[in-house]
Amino acid sequence: MKMNPKIRIVNEELLSDNWYLLKKITYMTETTNGSWTSQSRESYDRGNGATILLYNRERQTVILTRQFRIPTYMNGNETGMMIEACAGLLDKESPEDSIRRETEEETGYRIANVQKIGEAYMSPGSVTEILHFFVAEYSSGMKVGEGGGIEEEQENIEVLEYPFQRTLEMIKTGEIKDAKTIMLLQYAQINRLLEPGLRQQQILIAGPYRSGTGDDPNLIRRNMDFMNEMALRIYEAGHLPVLGEWYALPLIEKAGSRTIGDEIFDRIFHPSSVRLLNHCDAVLRIGGPSLGADEMVRTALELGKIVYRDLQEIPPCNGV
Repeated sequence: MKMNPKIRIVNEELLSDNWYLLKKITYMTETTNGSWTSQSRESYDRGNGATILLYNRERQTVILTRQFRIPTYMNGNETGMMIEACAGLLDKESPEDSIRRETEEETGYRIANVQKIGEAYMSPGSVTEILHFFVAEYSSGMKVGEGGGIEEEQENIEVLEYPFQRTLEMIKTGEIKDAKTIMLLQYAQINRLLEPGLRQQQILIAGPYRSGTGDDPNLIRRNMDFMNEMALRIYEAGHLPVLGEWYALPLIEKAGSRTIGDEIFDRIFHPSSVRLLNHCDAVLRIGGPSLGADEMVRTALELGKIVYRDLQEIPPCNGV
């Protein structure tokens, strides 16, 4: 990470490690006239976290939780109970893996496909935490338990299912005061996540092209046939499919490539798919092992795109 040249950390004093880390940070800042001044601030490090809004388009509902929060009780919340979106700390996992685990522990729903919509510092004046925000569709068939949290962690979480429109009213009335939950609900409202007619998606198909073929033309052709077949099925479901190969291969030929894997091929083949991904809504990962396809999935997750891992996960499009 590139450091700010106008900031110099002078000292870090550990004030408490009873639960997480509370430090007093002394640092120097360069002023506009070039002089340096000393300041001290307290910084609380509890790690990073993730949160998710589960929504059901057919039922027009969302899943939230309710639990006691002592800091709110100490600052005007008469019951101390807070209605929130499911959330938790990363615990040395990726944000995606963490929020899947937290969702099952807290709500009882086992979800596979999550969509990252952003990340934010929630209290940058005092807390180091970055919170990763996700949304995901849920259905009754995904329920594998009662939720409620982990008993050994003394969690006592109530699982709530509300009509989406009611939760928007609950923000206005003050029944929902949790910042991350308000942000997720407003994201859902602005992006019309719960509209019955799903908008058309442009879906990049990521699968093996050369992987496992030894560059045998017949095996490569078989891979392409399979991806084209998936593209047709996506098209018939009302979406717009696209393969990186559709763009890259004509360009590679026009640029004068003489063989698979030569300098021209490598310069165009994979980078063209990365460019294309920026204009897609989702990725469908199909087929066997492929480093290139796996990189498309990683890049899609970083960009907050939807990642489907089975054709059946893609909902049919009822409107544009």
